[in-house]
Amino acid sequence: MLPTRRPLAEVTRELVAVATGKLPADTVIKDGKVVNVFTGEILPWDIAIKNGRIASVGDVSAAVGPETEVIDASGYYLCPGFMDGHVHVESSMVTVTQFARAVLPGGTTAIFMDPHEIANVLGMDGVKLMVDEGRELPLKVFATMPSCVPAAPGFEDAGANFGPEEVAAAMQWPGICGLGEMMNFPGVLAGDPAVHDELRATLAAGKPITGHFAMPADFQGLAGYTAAGISSCHESTCTEDALNRLRLGMYAMMREGSAWHDIKATIKSLTETRVDSRRAMLVSDDTHPETLLSTGHLNHVVRRAIEEGLDPIRAIQAVTINTAECFGVAQDLGAIAPGRYADILFLKDLAGVAIDKVMVDGRVVAAGGRLLVDLPAVTYPDRVRHSVHLKEPLTPWHFRINAPAGKSRVQVRVMEVIEANVNTRHLTVTVPVVDGQVTAGVEAGLAKVAVVERHGGNGSIGLGFVRGFGFKAGAVASTVAHDSHNLLIVGMNDADMALAGNTLAECGGGMVAVRDGKVLALLPLPIAGLMSDRPVEEVAARVAAVHLAWQELGCPLVSAFMTMALLSLPVLPELRLTNRGLVDTLQFKMVDLITG
Repeated sequence: MLPTRRPLAEVTRELVAVATGKLPADTVIKDGKVVNVFTGEILPWDIAIKNGRIASVGDVSAAVGPETEVIDASGYYLCPGFMDGHVHVESSMVTVTQFARAVLPGGTTAIFMDPHEIANVLGMDGVKLMVDEGRELPLKVFATMPSCVPAAPGFEDAGANFGPEEVAAAMQWPGICGLGEMMNFPGVLAGDPAVHDELRATLAAGKPITGHFAMPADFQGLAGYTAAGISSCHESTCTEDALNRLRLGMYAMMREGSAWHDIKATIKSLTETRVDSRRAMLVSDDTHPETLLSTGHLNHVVRRAIEEGLDPIRAIQAVTINTAECFGVAQDLGAIAPGRYADILFLKDLAGVAIDKVMVDGRVVAAGGRLLVDLPAVTYPDRVRHSVHLKEPLTPWHFRINAPAGKSRVQVRVMEVIEANVNTRHLTVTVPVVDGQVTAGVEAGLAKVAVVERHGGNGSIGLGFVRGFGFKAGAVASTVAHDSHNLLIVGMNDADMALAGNTLAECGGGMVAVRDGKVLALLPLPIAGLMSDRPVEEVAARVAAVHLAWQELGCPLVSAFMTMALLSLPVLPELRLTNRGLVDTLQFKMVDLITG
């Protein structure tokens, strides 16, 4: 049974009594080397803990009583638990509970999740389900209220629509710590009334607004965006992007997930300059289950920053005190200091981020990479398990792209993916016409793409082409398709594309790979078409099988299906496809597929 987490206001007298030797501590940690994230020092402090919080540090011998548990930390560095300031749990394809099982042994003790994936499918009901689930876990789960549902109104169709009223209501919910990433940066800069009403509701509640400004090198645009009260942004992909955010007083969130490997470039904003790093944060954003189990979570992100030259203490600050201050919870979290929750990591090696034990609320919950506590069982209701509503079964006819009459060759717009990068390139490619149809072709490196509305609406289908996946045959499909999560299909022939889409409709969503009329691998994700409630290890194994099937079809990319999932997100440069068609995301306008 997990201990009750008590607010500081209820335990001040007891903490002071322990600190002054009038009351014994529940637990004392002795002879460790404490990483002080306030001063950047490493100090030979002991730690006294009462009611899950730190009562005192330094010489705490007066707090040791007959019943006090004494933990020998000789040979360990002690640092605060790691905190992820920007993460989409749904991208890990498991429930919040299973996510906690995966990340707690690696030292993640708190997350600030943005549940906008489930919001786009299930609306407020989906957000509440995830927030409520997170309240029962040793992992401290905070949530930002999704701001852009859908991400780009007028360019796509989602399963829900949020506006100022929904945002204002959510600001009163327990567990909501701010506003989720404001992806509608054109609306912010254009003064859109609804967008600014959402900002106003959040600021009036005294909570931070997290950002998503995806226009590289636009300093003046970023300045205007910051002027709206937006205090952080995770969309830095190069050194200058991160520097600009720091210089404007933002928290620069530097990202390293399964597919987005931005640390190598963004960390240079700190390692190659003399700027202060106290507004730098390390985050994961999107991480697949097999990455969590094999590579790690924030422990991996911190390690990557150190490998790229960042001082280990500055790296630890970027997932502890900096994050706590960004979200206004530094009185409770982010440091080994009196009054804070006793969320403490025991590290055998600081630079190697070798975490041996994890303490949460004064209790060791993981050791040697294993979780030591049972987590509550969670059951999602049946109403969230049937969320793929196609207007009609798909046939090859749905994917036909007719060429203008009399044309033997046409020019088409093409999305070109960039490995380990969120952006695409907007290309124009000349392709042959076969029997009046514009088709995919191995020779040109092109695959056909379809985005099918799946929320029970108009059943519209957007069609386009993509380069860079390397497919030689078959098709793949996913209901994980940011952010509206319509049915996304990429393939080399229309028949396999229809089979892939229909397979996911039948099982309630997920990911699938097919070839020559046969299913090669299937990952069912029945919760909103985004998550599974199966154990994280089982989901990771199925993800690995899908990845292997992608390789069999010719795709060499790392985390290729995460790259695919962004093809439909019309708030990232340069060209995207939604159920309504192609979107030029630099000019924010719909464009034709065939240009000549």
